[in-house]
Amino acid sequence: MPQLPVGRCCRGMIALSDNEFLLVRTDPSFLVVAPANARFALCIETESGEYCQGIEPTDLIVVSAPEGGDPQAGVMLIELVRRHRTPLIVLPSNHPGSRRLRYVVSAGPVITTNCSIRRGTHPEQHLICASEALSGMTFEGVEEGVKISRIPPGAVVTRFRSATTLDFL
Repeated sequence: MPQLPVGRCCRGMIALSDNEFLLVRTDPSFLVVAPANARFALCIETESGEYCQGIEPTDLIVVSAPEGGDPQAGVMLIELVRRHRTPLIVLPSNHPGSRRLRYVVSAGPVITTNCSIRRGTHPEQHLICASEALSGMTFEGVEEGVKISRIPPGAVVTRFRSATTLDFL
């Protein structure tokens, strides 16, 4: 994963191009953040039905791994949502599978991390489950990139590129 310098953040603002991502990491948890880059309808499947949320090009897709894992898996989940329009599935609040979700996804214009919600069980896209160390951060998609508020002490923010296309011979 080639890393790019973040540079000085002007009030938490980080510019991102179409194929760039942000990785916010504490040990072992992390968040991967990227702009949607297109307008589309994101379908959200719940126990009681389906609804669709409009996503704008500057909206963000955020993947959280509260217990850690591979950031490349976060990139793949982002690409499944933004390129392939994969719907999000929300489990019922008492579903035993929520304990086993290693990665969770939220999409929208503003997303706040929260450590007191149960993974994969809330359809509200303005929140995402995160570790206690990364809880309370807010990400806002803006024309210039991503605006981050409340970066916790000890968190490392890295901008990176990831190739996700196939080159057939």
